[in-house]
Amino acid sequence: MSEKNNTILKMELKNGIVKIKLRPDLAPLAAERLETLAAQGFYDDTPFHRVIEGFMAQGGDPSGTGMQGSDLPDLKGEFTRDESFHRGMIGMARTMDPNSANSQFFIMFDDAPHLDGQYTIAGQVIEGMEFVDQIKRGAGANGMVNSPDKIIKMSVIKE
Repeated sequence: MSEKNNTILKMELKNGIVKIKLRPDLAPLAAERLETLAAQGFYDDTPFHRVIEGFMAQGGDPSGTGMQGSDLPDLKGEFTRDESFHRGMIGMARTMDPNSANSQFFIMFDDAPHLDGQYTIAGQVIEGMEFVDQIKRGAGANGMVNSPDKIIKMSVIKE
C-alpha cells in the first residue's frame, strides 16, 4: 500500500475527470482494495449500475447487476464513528453481512448520516464532483439504471 493519505484515484467519466483521495486512516483494508483493483484495471469500463437521485451512485461490478465483485476475498467491515457520510464520500457497498464488501463502492450525492457506523468510508472526492453529479440516474426505489454510464478508466496517481 502507498504512503498514508497519499494515494489518489483518477476516475475518467464521459464528462470529465474525478479525483478520489483514499482514506487508509479510516479504512486501510478498503483503501488498499480500491487501490489494488484500480491499478489492475478492474474498474475500467464498469457501469454505475445503481444510481439514486439525492443519495448515491454505485459501481464496481463488471456484470452491472450489483451481484458480483472481484476474485479477491471479501473484506472485514471497517466502520468509523470519527467521520460521516457526506457529499463526495466514497463508501464500500456490501450485502446485509457487514463483512461482505469486495469491489463495489458508492459515491455520495448528498449527506447520509443513517449510513454512519454501518458502512465503510474508503475515500472522498477531492476534485470533479460536478462530473459525478452528471452520472445517469436510475429508476424506481432501487435505482437500477438502464444503459448506465461507465467508468472509462480508473488509475492510481500520486500527488
